[in-house]
Formats: sequence, C-alpha cells, structure tokens
Amino acid sequence: MTTVAVAVPLVLIALYVIAVAAATLYQRKLLYFPNRAAVAPATVGLAQADVLELKTSDGEVLVAWHIAATAGKPLILYFQGNGGGLELRNERFRELTRTGCGLLAVEYRGYGGSSGRPNEEGLHRDAEAGYETALALGAPAKGIVVMGESLGSGVALRLAARHEVGVVVLDSPFTSIVDVAAIHFWMFPTRLLIRDRFRSDQAIGAIRAPLLIVHGDRDDVIPIRLGEKLYALAGEPKQFIRVEGAGHLALGFAIPEVLDWIESAISVERN
Repeated sequence: MTTVAVAVPLVLIALYVIAVAAATLYQRKLLYFPNRAAVAPATVGLAQADVLELKTSDGEVLVAWHIAATAGKPLILYFQGNGGGLELRNERFRELTRTGCGLLAVEYRGYGGSSGRPNEEGLHRDAEAGYETALALGAPAKGIVVMGESLGSGVALRLAARHEVGVVVLDSPFTSIVDVAAIHFWMFPTRLLIRDRFRSDQAIGAIRAPLLIVHGDRDDVIPIRLGEKLYALAGEPKQFIRVEGAGHLALGFAIPEVLDWIESAISVERN
C-alpha cells in the first residue's frame, strides 16, 4: 500500500473528527439564531402593544410584548421559534388578537433586547417568568392559551406540563431536538452530542389541558411525522390540523380555525 493510499483515509478521518468537534463546540450557534436588537412593536404595525420587562428567577431581564384581552377573552402566552425576534411574528400576532384575544409574547434571553444568552434551561426559566406575568396581569390560569411555534413548542409544552393552563396550541412541533438534529445532521453522532434536547416526548404525557397541534405536510425543517408522533403520545382531548401543501410554521394558514378551536376549548374548560 502506497503512502498516498494510507494518507487519504487518515486525512478524511481527521477532517471528520474536526467537523464533529466544531459541531459539538458551536452547537448552540446552530440552534439559536436571535435578532439581538430591540424592536418597538409600533414599528411593525402593533401600536396597541405595550413593551414590558420581565425578571427571571436567575436575574435576567426579558422584553415582552403585551396586548390586553377584551372582556371574557383568553390571553395567548406566546413562545417563538429559534430565529429572529417577535417582530417577525407581527402579522401572526395581529391575526391572533383581532377577535379580542390578549397576547403576551416573550423574547427569550439573548433575543430582542433581552439580557443573557439562550440555552434550554434558560428558556424554560423565561417561560416561567412569562407565566407569572400573565397571572399578575389578571389572566386566570384557565384563561391562558400556551402557544409555541417550532422550538417554542418545546418551551410551551414543559411550561404547560408544570402549571394549570386553559389550552395548549403547538405549531410545527417535534418529539425532541435530538430527533430533529438526527435528520439534518445524520453524518454526526448527534444523539450523543446534543446538550439542549427539549424532550417534548417526555413532557407531553403530563399535559392535562386540551391540546391542538398544527403542522404542514411539506415541512422540511421539522417533518410532520415528528408532529404526528408527538400527537400520538398526548392524552385526550386533542386535535391535529394537517395543513396540506404548507411548509414550516403552518399555523398562519389556519388562524381562523385555530381561534374557533380555542374559543370552543376554553369555553368547555370554564364550564
């Protein structure tokens, strides 16, 4: 065997080891993509939203957008996905609140003017601060809609597993970040390397509130099969909206149906 024949596989192995090390070291940069700049809601067409400051249990200061609910309407406690900031959800927020629902949307640590850096345990602390603020604003526990999109579905699920809430709505959810990473980074031993795992499959069994999952059947970020698997693990009452032809973050195509479901489910819970 020639020297070149021996050297080539050794170089490939070395490059692979370097790639694995880099992916492990910088994995949170591959998971979180914040817009760190603070954006005023009025600049994106939400002049009715107030900007609040929330304090977490570990001392971070978070930005949150709040739109008050009209009498008798629920408050949507909203957890975004991993990219950008609340400003990217402005059209969604406008549609979700047009019938009088309130909104409390939390910017995670490291996002949109909030202090700190994002990580799994930190985001769960951020969610706890959001829940406490919702109650302090006067929302009854049974009148809180916990809503999470993409990465935020994992945040929403763990919060709802720990607290009394009215209903839970998930847009494009997953079983775990490990399962998502294994699809996109199949060449790496992701199941051994991932630190922020967001095990929604372990949390969903503790949900006692009515559950709605919305997922696009052409989602190439979080394939619908992961949403379906998560749904199968959930107890009743539950409903799954499959949005034909939609990609990632399909709830935007089904907001009227989602609002009708929320109104019906919240009414059932209040009776």
